[in-house]
Amino acid sequence: MIPLSLNRAAAAVGGRLLAEGCGDDLISAATIDSRSITGGELFVAIRGERVDGHDYAKAALDAGAAAVLIEDEDRARATGADPARLVWVPSTQDGLGALAKDNLARIRQVADPLVVGVTGSVGKTTTKDLLAAILAERGPIIAPPGSFNNELGLPLTVLRADETTATLVLEMGADRIGNLEHLTSIAPLDIGAVLAVARAHIGEFGGIENVAKAKSELVSGILPHGTAVLNADDHRVVAMAAKAPAVVTFAASGNGDVYASDIVLGADGRPSFTLNDGGSAVRVELGLVGAHHVSNALAAAAVARVAGLSLDAIATSLSGLGAASPHRMDVWHAGELTVIDDSYNANPDSMRAGLRALAQLSGEGQSLAVLGAMLELGEESDREHEAIGRELAELGIDAVIAVDAPGIAAGARSSGVDTREAASVSEAWPILLERASSGTILFKGSHGSKIWQLADRLKEQLC
Repeated sequence: MIPLSLNRAAAAVGGRLLAEGCGDDLISAATIDSRSITGGELFVAIRGERVDGHDYAKAALDAGAAAVLIEDEDRARATGADPARLVWVPSTQDGLGALAKDNLARIRQVADPLVVGVTGSVGKTTTKDLLAAILAERGPIIAPPGSFNNELGLPLTVLRADETTATLVLEMGADRIGNLEHLTSIAPLDIGAVLAVARAHIGEFGGIENVAKAKSELVSGILPHGTAVLNADDHRVVAMAAKAPAVVTFAASGNGDVYASDIVLGADGRPSFTLNDGGSAVRVELGLVGAHHVSNALAAAAVARVAGLSLDAIATSLSGLGAASPHRMDVWHAGELTVIDDSYNANPDSMRAGLRALAQLSGEGQSLAVLGAMLELGEESDREHEAIGRELAELGIDAVIAVDAPGIAAGARSSGVDTREAASVSEAWPILLERASSGTILFKGSHGSKIWQLADRLKEQLC
């Protein structure tokens, strides 16, 4: 971030210092983790489910923080923190967003960063990672680690940018209407990409059309000179063009401005394709596993074309790129065992994509799916889980371990798939060990199902 004084920071977030004496001191960064403090940061005290950041106000200052952003004055003072370094706001989460908005506005006064946002029910993190690699050619780039895509992660990413930043890539997630309107108010976009409208968080949204409405908020958050990059293979995404100042489309089917042709899926599950744009074409060999990543690569390519990169430069960057964030189609090997770790999150569409990759990679060998529940599906939950169970048989998957997912187990068992059930990841662990010697295993489930813990534990055991 561009450093600013405590007085200026307090004004930017609509807060006030609790005492005089330090208002001219500078803050040079922001954090919500007191353990990361090295000196000069604004520590933002966030109330979590298990930990309240206010309890660490004095510890943060002792570690070198310049100040602490608080909403609970009594709790922060109780730690013995210096009131001259406490900035009170009604909401620390909102204050963090306001500080990030101010930082980006100040950067735009002295520089011309390209701000890119990516949303979609599936593929956000992978596409963000691809963009971080491709757009690095423009100069210094800031992109979030993992899935920093919510009301805390996005402003923390924006606050890492300064006047030297050439490109700011932001992943934008939503689990209810209004989320993306809020995030784009913090970081108005030069380019915004919408990947897909699928059945993620559908229980929270109340229907697929509300998912589309929520995703369209990103398009509304694009600046008047900006461009929306939209998936022409998704009719709900294409309909968002009416809200965009300008549009570039991409399509794996061949019907977009930027499109794929001659798609080939290798025996290792890695796709290759010809990248086409405006009469030019170049071959791309992806390092990512799964045919569904062609669409993610096309989205990244379309954004990069809008940003002014050549097709050859884009193809060079894309070719060979593998998974950059953990638990997202991360393929690793141990002896005769192949593991596909796609356990970060799941919805019906991404679950099917993962299962197709398992079927492809396993070939004639044994295939095992370790599947957790898909959360936030609302009244569709039972039907969707049973459908996934039945699809295991249709894809030729040999066996499944269903972890706290009785619907998947019921659907799989009724279709003749070798089915084991476990009530928890701890109960699933010995069942997994019995079968983790050879063949191919897929780990997949919503983050709250904790399937990723099984994937991590197996990797620690075997590697």
